[in-house]
Amino acid sequence: MPTRTARTAWDGGLQDGSGQVELTSSGLGTFEVSFPKRASDDGGGVTNPEELIGAAHSACYAMSFAGALNKRGATPLTMEVKADVTVEIHPEKGLTISTVVLTVRGEAEGIDEAGFIEAAEAAKVACPVSKALASVDITLDAAMETP
Repeated sequence: MPTRTARTAWDGGLQDGSGQVELTSSGLGTFEVSFPKRASDDGGGVTNPEELIGAAHSACYAMSFAGALNKRGATPLTMEVKADVTVEIHPEKGLTISTVVLTVRGEAEGIDEAGFIEAAEAAKVACPVSKALASVDITLDAAMETP
């Protein structure tokens, strides 16, 4: 598998600085980042590491889940995966990602709801981003919808 690259250019200090994160490998875009906006409730119209981790985790999990359904003989039709990434200030560790909540809703043929949930759990364990976030509490809320 190839190596993928992103890069960030940063100017200034933590509170007064800002930067741009670039999706270098794909060339799909450059996005503004800022610590004060990262810490704000609305995000200030820029992205942040937690949102980028959420994007990576939801995309990786969707692929893992599609594979887990296929392994069980099911045909995935549609799915929507959301990853809510929470960052907190930990007394000893400082700023830390504390939880990720994965929510998946989807349709699949050739599998019942119990099998769907089983595949969803297996996908959480198999997902490479889940593995990379092993120190984080990752929970899953999965439900099968009917086509």
